[in-house]
Amino acid sequence: MSVKNLLKPKQITLALLKPDICANAALPPKIRKAILNKDLEILEERNVLWTEKEAGQFYAEHEGKFFYHRLCGYMTSGPFKALILSSPNAIKDWRALIGPTHPVRARINQPETLRALYGLTDTRNSFHGSGNPSNLM
Repeated sequence: MSVKNLLKPKQITLALLKPDICANAALPPKIRKAILNKDLEILEERNVLWTEKEAGQFYAEHEGKFFYHRLCGYMTSGPFKALILSSPNAIKDWRALIGPTHPVRARINQPETLRALYGLTDTRNSFHGSGNPSNLM
C-alpha cells in the first residue's frame, strides 16, 4: 500500500461470498488472496447461514421483482461468508474486483473479474458488493 493511501481516510464495505462459492472449499482462499492483492484489508469475516426471513430482510428493496424469491432461495441454500473490507476506496475497489452483476457480460467485457471467473447466472452471481457508504447491505 502506498504512503498516499495510508494517509487517506478508510472506507468500509460489505462483501458477501455467496453459497456457490462457499460450497467449494478451494474457492474462498482464492477469493481472499484476490482481495488482499487489491490492497483491500479484511477487517472481519463471518460464516453465515440465513433463514428465509433474514434473506428477505436483506433483499427487501427487491421484493416484488421477478427474481426476488429465486434470490432469497439461493441465499438460503447454504452457508456463505460475510466480510467487512476496508481501503480508501473500498466500495469502488471491491465492486471493480467482482465486476458486472451478470457473469456472462462480465466474461465478455471484464474477463478478469471474480464474477467472470466464478459467477454462474444473473441471480447466482457469487458475490455481493454494497453500492454506497451508507448502505452496508
